[in-house]
Amino acid sequence: MKDPRLNKLAKLLLSHSLKLEEKEKVIINAVPSSKPLVKEILKEVYTLGAVPFLYWDDEETTRIIMEHAPDEQFRLTNKWDLEQFKDTDALLVIRGEANDSEYASIRNEQFVKRGELMKASDDYLYENQKWVLFEYPTPGAAQKAKMNFDAFYDYVLDVSAVDYDAMHRAQQPLKELMERTDKVRIVSPGTDLSFSIKDIPAVICAGSHNVPDGEVYTAPVKNSVNGKITYNTPSPYQGVVHQQVSFTFKDGKIIEATSNQTTKLHEVLDTDEGARYIGEFALGLNPAIKEPMGNILFDEKIAGSLHFTPGDSYDETENGNSSSVHWDLVLIQRPEYGGGEIYFDDVLIRKDGIFVLNELKGLNP
Repeated sequence: MKDPRLNKLAKLLLSHSLKLEEKEKVIINAVPSSKPLVKEILKEVYTLGAVPFLYWDDEETTRIIMEHAPDEQFRLTNKWDLEQFKDTDALLVIRGEANDSEYASIRNEQFVKRGELMKASDDYLYENQKWVLFEYPTPGAAQKAKMNFDAFYDYVLDVSAVDYDAMHRAQQPLKELMERTDKVRIVSPGTDLSFSIKDIPAVICAGSHNVPDGEVYTAPVKNSVNGKITYNTPSPYQGVVHQQVSFTFKDGKIIEATSNQTTKLHEVLDTDEGARYIGEFALGLNPAIKEPMGNILFDEKIAGSLHFTPGDSYDETENGNSSSVHWDLVLIQRPEYGGGEIYFDDVLIRKDGIFVLNELKGLNP
């Protein structure tokens, strides 16, 4: 029996996120398990009078390619992707994690090489094309979330198809406050961190590029970060799951780093010079997402959370840091996770995950 929520989600992805118009061409890159949703998307694309181009993707075959691909293959793929992106208008990516460790055998050097040799097509995509990413529910993801598949399937569809127009309106006062702020201080168990966000824009995230969504992000002034942060959620990166990641900063740079995978952690931080500096600071704001599940598309939106990201800064919030790494790590500050406070210019704005300023209370669950 067809789930009517899939048609609602298809319309959201095409009309709200991509704003797909008649005669536009859209690439759909999807995992095979998402076929029920893809069928609804294809029908909706044709209803809009647009043209779809469908490509199936798969973790196991991608892993083999990534393990063995020579430089020339990345160069050719970059060339082909660039031409394809130039000849289309939008990209819809549907991921679906089958195995959290599928990419664990790939050497970090291969990830770095792929990023360097395919930078031109990636940059063109993000700067010139409409795009959105959705994570389709899978048994593997349900297992990580410690839920049975039926419950997880319902959860993903329910937290994804929300009123993003209302979310956008609620986030506007936070964006304006962040853009007036100089000094930020974050306090939590194992965390006392200070930095500046002065003169760096803040960006609202309400379903334009990620579904589910719900965050406002900016970036710290590159050399302003001092103190310590300890994250309290699982932090996957390139097939390795890190627990209890802790960073100590001096003048913007990570000078100490530990986790349950400290050697692997330093391999990531030693990728390039920018990997030890921060490229993003964001507050998670989706009231329906409350617990970590080891999938950053969801975890970075957790209500009462923040993420503080080693690596590359976004063009919209450029802070001068460049890296092939962009690793979102999440700290939840709700009471059951130890609580915590956030101060903007020495004024308390959020305590134990709840905003205390009147102008921001519309963001509370």
